[in-house]
Amino acid sequence: MNALRDTRARHFRQTDGCVPLADESDVVLSVTELYKHYPALVAVDRISFAVRRREVVGLLGPNGAGKTTTINMVLGVLSPTAGRIQIAGIDLQRERSRALAAANFSAVYATLPGNLTVEQNLRFFGLVYGIPRLGERVRTLLEQFDLMSLRNAKCGVLSSGEQTRVALAKAVLNRPQLLLLDEPTASLDPAAAQTIRERIRALASEGDCGILWTSHNMYEVEAVCDRVLFLSRGRILLEGDPRQLPAQHGAATLEELFIRLAREPLADPVEHAG
Repeated sequence: MNALRDTRARHFRQTDGCVPLADESDVVLSVTELYKHYPALVAVDRISFAVRRREVVGLLGPNGAGKTTTINMVLGVLSPTAGRIQIAGIDLQRERSRALAAANFSAVYATLPGNLTVEQNLRFFGLVYGIPRLGERVRTLLEQFDLMSLRNAKCGVLSSGEQTRVALAKAVLNRPQLLLLDEPTASLDPAAAQTIRERIRALASEGDCGILWTSHNMYEVEAVCDRVLFLSRGRILLEGDPRQLPAQHGAATLEELFIRLAREPLADPVEHAG
């Protein structure tokens, strides 16, 4: 435990809690000193990180770590107490509508209207987003996500895997530069989850967007994410390649490292570093 704590302290001293940026023109999300305070709780404690184009970044941590609060602030659902968020170089606080137009979101708990068909849902959200040549865009997404045979089916009767595919199609309607995914495969069987992981990975590698992904499935994280951020009690403790971090910190697996970080109390030198 002490070795892990010392390594974490070195990480913060070396990076000041920030991710070094090789090329800022490739950054689709920049979070600087983000802070969210409630009367009896600090939910997010001055975190800084970035997501680049064609990169999948995993935001990991136990329940209550601050993951969903962070995503909600990036989405403009919550206002930060302090800090700065830029989406595709646009300041969220100063130009909210323009910044959010460059982003989109999907989560298993954010279901689409069940009384509308797959095609009706995509057309409705396409109108909300102001998508040009909407009919053509909807047909492309129906084909891309294997939804053509389900286009006239109401979303409320679809399986969890089918609903997730529709939600992803909706989330990329506006060709977002930043895609936020909160537990996108949480309710899916292994086969459906594998399909969704492949499609998300393809969105990043073949497209021009960056993806911020939360998950408790460490196998999934290793398979999909280029980089992970471990969040606990509102602070980023570690950052790096999920396939290399366990060995670097004396853990056999990413899950073992996750559990160790979640259970270890924060030491004062790390808590106040950066």
